[in-house]
Amino acid sequence: MCGIVGYIGKKQAAPVLLEGLSKLEYRGYDSAGIAVRGNGGKIDVVKTKGRLQLLIDKTENGNALFGTSGIGHTRWATHGEPNETNAHPHVSEGGKIVLVHNGIIENYAEIKEKLLSHGYTFYSNTDTEVATKLIAYYYEKYGGALEAIERFILRVRGSYAIAVMFADLPDRIYAARKDSPMIIGAGEDSVYLASDVPAILKYTRNVYYIENLEIAVMETDGVRFYNVDRTEIEKMPVHITWDAEAAEKGGYEHFMMKEICEQPKVITDTVNYVLKDKKIDFTEIGLSDKLIRATKRITIVACGSAYHAGVVMQYVMEGLARIPVRVELASEFRYRKPILERGELVVVISQSGETADSLAALREAKRLGAKTLAVVNVLGSSIAREADFVFYTKAGPEIAVATTKAYTAQLIAGYLISLKFAVVKKTISEAASAAITDGILRLPAQVEALLSDRERIQKFAAKMTGTKDVFFIGRGIDYALSLEGSLKLKEISYIHSEAYAAGELKHGTISLVEEGTLVCGVITQETLAEKTVSNIVEVKSRGAFVVAVAAQNLLPKIEKIADFTITIPETAPQIAASLAVIPLQLLSYYVSANKGLDVDKPRNLAKSVTVE
Repeated sequence: MCGIVGYIGKKQAAPVLLEGLSKLEYRGYDSAGIAVRGNGGKIDVVKTKGRLQLLIDKTENGNALFGTSGIGHTRWATHGEPNETNAHPHVSEGGKIVLVHNGIIENYAEIKEKLLSHGYTFYSNTDTEVATKLIAYYYEKYGGALEAIERFILRVRGSYAIAVMFADLPDRIYAARKDSPMIIGAGEDSVYLASDVPAILKYTRNVYYIENLEIAVMETDGVRFYNVDRTEIEKMPVHITWDAEAAEKGGYEHFMMKEICEQPKVITDTVNYVLKDKKIDFTEIGLSDKLIRATKRITIVACGSAYHAGVVMQYVMEGLARIPVRVELASEFRYRKPILERGELVVVISQSGETADSLAALREAKRLGAKTLAVVNVLGSSIAREADFVFYTKAGPEIAVATTKAYTAQLIAGYLISLKFAVVKKTISEAASAAITDGILRLPAQVEALLSDRERIQKFAAKMTGTKDVFFIGRGIDYALSLEGSLKLKEISYIHSEAYAAGELKHGTISLVEEGTLVCGVITQETLAEKTVSNIVEVKSRGAFVVAVAAQNLLPKIEKIADFTITIPETAPQIAASLAVIPLQLLSYYVSANKGLDVDKPRNLAKSVTVE
C-alpha cells in the first residue's frame, strides 16, 4: 500500500519522481506529493489530494521544480482523512526534515504526547508527521542524521519504510525500513529509491534490498548501508530480469486484460522453473526428498486470491499425496494460537512477498519451529528472504490490482508441489503422474484457445451491468474456484457477490435466491457433477438465471438447465481450475469495463497490503 520513490543524481529530479510514482499507482492511493531540493538548497514540497495527474499538472510535469534530488509519495489514508494537509511528504519546523513513509507507527500517540511536551506542534492528523518530528527531535538533540534515524528505529513500534531529506545535508537522502518494502537501484551517476521494482526499471535493473532495521545513505556516486548500530555493512545488488516493457500496457486498454492474456506464457515459465525432462526438480527450491518424506502435515497461509489458490492446493495435495492439509487466512493464523506439529510444513503464498499478515504468519510458524516454504512472485521480497525454501512463480510484474496471472502461477505452483509430494511419498502411480504432468504441459495451449473465444463472454457481460447480486456455487475444487470468481467480480465491478459450497445452499443461502437472481455454477469435477447439477436445478426452480462454467465432457448434463454455458477443454480434474478461472476473469473484466469503472485501480483497494 502507498508508494515511495526517491532520486539523487544529475538529472532533474521531479520528472523522475513523477514517472516513478506513476508506475506505483497500482498500489492504491488517495493523495500524492513530492519534495525536491532546489538549486538554492531549499526543499520545495508540492502535494495534492486525488489522482497523480493533478500533481503532474500542478508541477507542469515536474518541470516547475528545479533540483537534482528529491522524494515522492502516493498515500493511502490510515491516520487522518485523505486531503492535501495529510498527504506526504511531511515537514518538521523550519523545513529542516522532510520525510515520506509507508506503514503504520503503532505508538504514534504516545510519541506525539512526548513531542508536544517538548514544544513541538502538529498540523496534520497523521502518524507520519509524528515520525518526521521524532527524527527532527533526535537530530537536534544528538546532531547526527544516522544517530537520529537509529534512535527513531529503536523508539517506534509498527511497520515503516521511510525516506528522509535533511535541509543541511544537501548531498544525500536517507532511508530505513521495517516490515514495509523498499529497494534501492544504482544507475550511472544516479541512485534511485522505490517501494517496488517497476518504479525504477526504466533506469536500472541492479537493485539492493534493504533488510529490516537497516539504514541506507544515498549519494550521487553510490549508496552505503548500515545496521541499527550504525556499523557499515556490505550488500550485493540483485539483477532484475524483468524488462521495462513488462510493466507497460503494450497496446491493451487495461493492464488487467494484458495480464489475462499473458497467462499462457506465465504457465509455461512457471512449469519450466521446476520441470526438467518431465520430472519435477526442486533443487533450486531447496526442498529435499528427505524433508518431503518426513512431512506429516501441511498448513497453507495466505490472503485474498492467494488464499483461494491455497484452497485449490489443499484439495489437490490431499487427493494426490494423501497428507492432511489445512488452509488458513494469514490474518487469523497468529491470533488463534496455532499448534504446529513436528514434521509440519507451513506454505506461505503471496504475490508480492510483502503481504503484512502473511509475513507475520511466516514468522510465527518459524518461531514455533516449523519449516516454511514460500510461494512468491518477487525475487528478494521479505517473505522470500525469510522462508526456509522458496518457489518463485514466474508471473513477471503484475500491475492491475485484481490479480489474474499471479493467481494462475500460484495454481501451477500448487499442482507441482502436490505432484512432487505424491511422487516422493509414492501415493501415485507413474502413469497417473505422467498423465497429470502432460495435462499441465497442455494448459498453455488450452488457455490460448479460451482467450481466442472471449467475444462471446464479452457480449454476455454487457447484459450483466445492471445486476445487483451474484452467487457462485461449486463443490470441491469448483468451490475453491467459486471463491476466486466471486472475489474478482466484486472487487472490480462493485457488484455484490458471494461464493458458497453448493451443498450448503439448503442450509440458509437459498432463501436469498429469487426471480432473476444470477447464479454461476462451476462444474469441472465429474465425480461431483450430478450433485452440483441438482443444486442448479434447485436455484432454477426459484427463478435464478444460471451461468454454468463446465468441462466439455460434462456439457450434456449442463446445457439443458443452464441459461448460458461456457465450456472449458477436457483436462485432468486436479488442474481444471487453471482453465475454468479464465472465463471468470474475463467475465469480471468485461462487466467492469462496460460499467466504465477503473478496471486496474478499483476503489479502496491496494495491490500490496503491507499493513494490517
